Amino acid sequence: MKFYMAPLEGITTYLYRNAYHQLFEPMDKYFTPFISTNQQTHFSAKDKKEILPENNAGLPVVPQILTNKSDEFITTANAICTYGYDEVNLNLGCPSNTVVAKNKGSGFLFHQEQLDRFLDDIYSRGTMKISIKTRLGKYDPEEFYALIAIFKKYPLSELIVHPRITKNMYKNTPNLKVYKETTANLPFPVCYNGDLFTVSDFQTLTSQFPDLDTVMLGRGAISNPALLGLIKGKDLPDKMQFLAFHDRLLEAYQTILSGDRNVLYKMREFWFYLIHLFTNSKQYGKKIKKCEDMAAYRLIVASLFREEALIPDSDGFRTAMIERL
Repeated sequence: MKFYMAPLEGITTYLYRNAYHQLFEPMDKYFTPFISTNQQTHFSAKDKKEILPENNAGLPVVPQILTNKSDEFITTANAICTYGYDEVNLNLGCPSNTVVAKNKGSGFLFHQEQLDRFLDDIYSRGTMKISIKTRLGKYDPEEFYALIAIFKKYPLSELIVHPRITKNMYKNTPNLKVYKETTANLPFPVCYNGDLFTVSDFQTLTSQFPDLDTVMLGRGAISNPALLGLIKGKDLPDKMQFLAFHDRLLEAYQTILSGDRNVLYKMREFWFYLIHLFTNSKQYGKKIKKCEDMAAYRLIVASLFREEALIPDSDGFRTAMIERL
C-alpha cells in the first residue's frame, strides 16, 4: 500500500512537508499546493519556493498545476521539469468558488468537450508523466461516467479520485458507489482520496476495496500527523513529538515571515486542524484564535501540552473533524 499527502493551500507548504517527513511516518509522495499558470513564463516567489530542490531535499514531491489552458500547462510543466521533476499533477478537484468560477479545478469538469481537447493537447505534447486529481463532477456524480470515458483515452500516470462533486465541498459523504463502478479495470493506477480520519475509516475502506493499493490522506493526516503511523500499526507518539512538530513550524515561519501577527496567523491555520487532537480543545482553540501576542501564545501552547491529553482515532475525534472541516 502506498500513501500520499494531499495538497492543502496555505498548509502543506515545503515548510510543513519537511517538518512532517522528519518527525512522522513518511509519505510515499507529497503533492504541492497548486501552482496557477499565467501567460508569463516565470514563477511567483511563493511557487518557486515550493519546487526548489533545496526546499524538498529527500522528499518525493509532485508539483500540482491549476489551469484550463493547455499552452500554459505545457509551459509551466516544462519549467517545473527543469528543476529535476519527472511528474506533474493536474488539479481537477479544487472546489473553491473563486477557482470554479474561472472554470478551473473541479469547475473544468463540467466543460467536457473543452476538457477533452485540453487533455489531448497536453498528453500529445508533454514529455513528463502527468497524473490527475479529480472529483466526480461539478453538479452530479453521474457526470463521472462520461469523465472516465475521457480519461481512459489518455496515458495518465495516475488518477486520484475524491468521490464528491464540486457543490458538496467537503460535506456529505464520498460517493463510493460511483467510485466503485468507475474505477475498476482502468488502464492506469487509481488512488483513493476522501474522509480518512481514523484507522477505522481506513479499515472500512479497504474492506470494501480489498484491491486498493494507493490512498491519499488529506485533512485526516493534517488533523492528526500520526495517522499514517497508526494505520501501519505503530503506537501513538508522545505529546512531545507533536510539540516538536509545532516548534519546528513556528521557528520556520518566524524565519520567513515578518512580525508576530503574520506568524500567529499561520499558527492559527495550523491549530484549526490540530486542536481536536487534545482534550478540552474548544477552550484552547478559542484562546489561540484570539491571541495576538507571541509571548502569550507560547504560554497557551505550553499549557495545552502540559495539561491536556491526546485523543486521536476516537469516535469523538472523528465527529469533531467532520463537523469542523
